[in-house]
Amino acid sequence: GGGAYGAAKAGGSFDLVRFVQQPQVLARIVSAVFALIVFACLVGDGYTSLPENPKLFCIFNGNEDACRYGIGIGVLAFLACIFFFMVDVYFPQISNTTDRKYLVLADLGFSGLWTFLWFVGFCFLTNQWSWTQLGTVYIGADSARAAITFSFFSIFSWGLLLTFAY
Repeated sequence: GGGAYGAAKAGGSFDLVRFVQQPQVLARIVSAVFALIVFACLVGDGYTSLPENPKLFCIFNGNEDACRYGIGIGVLAFLACIFFFMVDVYFPQISNTTDRKYLVLADLGFSGLWTFLWFVGFCFLTNQWSWTQLGTVYIGADSARAAITFSFFSIFSWGLLLTFAY
């Protein structure tokens, strides 16, 4: 305790069990899993075709932007979780308080932005799903519902990361 920007003084050994038990690390892992679920559902079953037309279309009311948005924020959120996870690993080794400050501010800003973007994504996907005619979606309805559900959960997991960064 008593260190700069929430970490002890630089140096010391790395304790994996203690590291993984930290609340922000657990929240980051959960956020990464949620992001992985969202973009995997959309990449795997987010596009379908009709029997009479082999051209693929997004299952969210045929709106390609809905699938692209979900995949985009999901992939970027997953990559950001990996990046900030690595920052969490090396954070105690950073001795410069200015560098620590910028990393914490980057985490704070990114978490705030992604909390908002997940909210927008949840609203967008939910709206497009409500306009989707279920007769046109034979496969992928469960994946669409999962993407919507985990977009909703991601709002809270990224909000938690925002709180921890603050």
